[in-house]
Amino acid sequence: MKFAGLAAITIAIIILACGSALGESRIVIKGSTTVLPVAQAAAEAYMKDNPGVNMSISGGGSGDGIKALIDKTTDLANSSRDIKPEEISLAMSRGVNPVGHKVAIDAIVTIVHNANPVNNLSIEQLSLIYQGKIRNWNEVGGENRKVVVISRDSSSGTYESWGEKVLHGAKVTPRAQLQVSSGMIIQLVSRNKFAIGYTGIGYLNKNVKALAVNGVEATAPNALSGKYPIARPLFMYTDGQPKGETQKFIKFLLGPAGQKIVLKEGFVPVKQY
Repeated sequence: MKFAGLAAITIAIIILACGSALGESRIVIKGSTTVLPVAQAAAEAYMKDNPGVNMSISGGGSGDGIKALIDKTTDLANSSRDIKPEEISLAMSRGVNPVGHKVAIDAIVTIVHNANPVNNLSIEQLSLIYQGKIRNWNEVGGENRKVVVISRDSSSGTYESWGEKVLHGAKVTPRAQLQVSSGMIIQLVSRNKFAIGYTGIGYLNKNVKALAVNGVEATAPNALSGKYPIARPLFMYTDGQPKGETQKFIKFLLGPAGQKIVLKEGFVPVKQY
């Protein structure tokens, strides 16, 4: 009986040890859909090089990612904006110390249907369109048709960056169609000749047309140099300084192979190698 009891204890210890090891090899990532392509591609490459690591990745928006970090349900929170002071206060009150890691630079690109004749808009024109003060394409050199405004929803870091850099704090028109992901915006604009939307440069494809802003094209070099007026950093937030496998993954993402993935996904690397 003593032997059986000792064996049971030994097995329990082995199970706990294995469970701990498995826990250390699992990385959960949640948050921004803008950062999502980079996170997915980097995770795929990292897991290929590290077969014992299991990574779980989901979108939902920057706000959702930061909330998950505060709730301690994610290891990494993807965010296309800086964490807010009130989010930091809430995190600290729950014993979480948010630390940001800049992993890429993004240009927020204004997109229209490929058949739309408009090729360039100023920041002021974009602001008036999204406030609902410009309602017809003929006011900006387009056809005599109503502008269909499509925007990210308020949980999105892209929405907040757009509000800061384009709207300068003004409210989006209530007629805007709010979408939960960059992918949905691409789909809707590609199907509606008179729609306008915005998305991270990494989501651009041939189904939509990117507009110049203030006469400057949305390219990686223009975003990096600061010429393009709607650019912002992309972050991954951790609770305190990362440790273990999470630390190794961030180091990989900021290394030559990881920054090459950033470039391949259409974003601007933060480190040059």
